[in-house]
Amino acid sequence: MDVLLLARLQFALTSVFHFFFVPLTLGLSLFVAILETAYARTGNETYKRLTKFWGNIFLINFAVGVVTGIVMEFQFGLNWSEYSRFVGDIFGVPLAIEALLAFFLESTFLGIWVFGWDKLSKPLHAATIWIVAIASNLSALWILVANSFMQSPVGYRMSEDGSRAEMVDFWALLFNPHVWVQFPHVVAGGLTTGAFVIVAISIWHLLKKTPDQEAFRISLKFGAIYAFVGTMLVILAGHTQMQELLKTQPMKVAAAEALWESEDPASMSLFTIGNEEELRDVFAIKVPGLLSFLAYNKFEGEVRGIKELQTEYEETYGPGDYIPPVAISYWSFRMMVGAGTLMLGIAVLLLFYVLRNRYEFPSWASKLMLWSFLLPYLANSTGWILAEIGRQPWIVFGLLKTEDAVTPASVVSSGEIIFSMAAFLGIYALLAVTDIFLIRKSAIAGLAPAESTEGRV
Repeated sequence: MDVLLLARLQFALTSVFHFFFVPLTLGLSLFVAILETAYARTGNETYKRLTKFWGNIFLINFAVGVVTGIVMEFQFGLNWSEYSRFVGDIFGVPLAIEALLAFFLESTFLGIWVFGWDKLSKPLHAATIWIVAIASNLSALWILVANSFMQSPVGYRMSEDGSRAEMVDFWALLFNPHVWVQFPHVVAGGLTTGAFVIVAISIWHLLKKTPDQEAFRISLKFGAIYAFVGTMLVILAGHTQMQELLKTQPMKVAAAEALWESEDPASMSLFTIGNEEELRDVFAIKVPGLLSFLAYNKFEGEVRGIKELQTEYEETYGPGDYIPPVAISYWSFRMMVGAGTLMLGIAVLLLFYVLRNRYEFPSWASKLMLWSFLLPYLANSTGWILAEIGRQPWIVFGLLKTEDAVTPASVVSSGEIIFSMAAFLGIYALLAVTDIFLIRKSAIAGLAPAESTEGRV
């Protein structure tokens, strides 16, 4: 089998699996910090018990996420050595800062938080989990600084022989406009993921009428507000990110909309069946002017199509196919947006009940809320698929093509990649089973009795 295809498949599997854990870590860390702040301010033991309950789930998810993240680091040296050689001078800097600053800050204060319940004052102990939450999100920031260079390269120069990119402006890298539209979107996605996991587990306890019903009503109310805020922020950040993409990666937007021809005003596709070989619609339902409105906040303005951009890229970069897989881009975008729309509707429905202190839900609503935790995982995964697939054929946009970034077949064979991929899949399957088992066990166990919470996490 083709080495490039196998390397791409292996990286897709490892990155998507790793990102199952990242958003929940981001979202739960902030939620636990909010709960413990409520405890520190009020002294209410219910908040402390909820803090420890959700903190325990956070710890399980964090531990497994760290393991899967380490595997991703190996990918660059194993299957993508040409990419590492080309961009290592730039890519390595934010990754090193993430490890040396954000991750060690996060893990150090997480240890203090776990073992410091009986040793620190309430405000000081609450401060430790805030540091963990901030460090978790800073960790995401540095990863996105690295990823944003792949999406929109800045702050570099090419070496004299043209074989590698060299960093000349760290601050340009840090303040890359792409970072500051991508980072809020990822953080908001984390808030939303944490919120819907909180909602699902809280709803389960209310339906099963387990002990501590009042505590889980509080948890559900907090989670409902968290879900609404997170979902609204995701939508707003995603809208801003799309407008930035029109400037830096217009082909990605065109592929996500299956927009073959440039339009002004541009219609937004609700449903399209296209012919990628002939670059045309077979069947389409569109809303006139809506894509222009999303792009420019007005119902006019040109959005360039795939055909025009292909011609432009050939003139700029030379002969080649610069069109990403349109079907994958188109449907991943719709799954992301569809999941986000459903989450907003569920959050509004839930708020309608809990803000009126109504916790008896219709059967259909209870089931919808119980399984709603799957929606952010669908949105997160399809969002990243769009971000990476929609950039093809580039691994570093405009500088390095994916086919030129893979480790040569003379160094790493297809058989070796298949073997390592099978090993990773086996390890990941074991980790997934372990993670689900431990989180399920912790979630079902409920809150620790009030008289035995001291020192327990």
